[in-house]
Amino acid sequence: MYTIQIDLEKCQGCGDCVEICPVEVLEVRQEDGKEFAFFKGEEVDCIGCLACETECPEGAMSVVSEFS
Repeated sequence: MYTIQIDLEKCQGCGDCVEICPVEVLEVRQEDGKEFAFFKGEEVDCIGCLACETECPEGAMSVVSEFS
């Protein structure tokens, strides 16, 4: 099982990670006028492909294995 940690200080809410995710485990949300990526891991399991981490232009995504 994998989780995605998102650095909200770096995330600009561009949605690149949402578009590239093959299992649709991410979405863009808005809170207090700021958009940011959100990991909805309880709804769908991340497969650990690292696409979001690689695609993020801000370096805000980290895919973490719960097995390590």
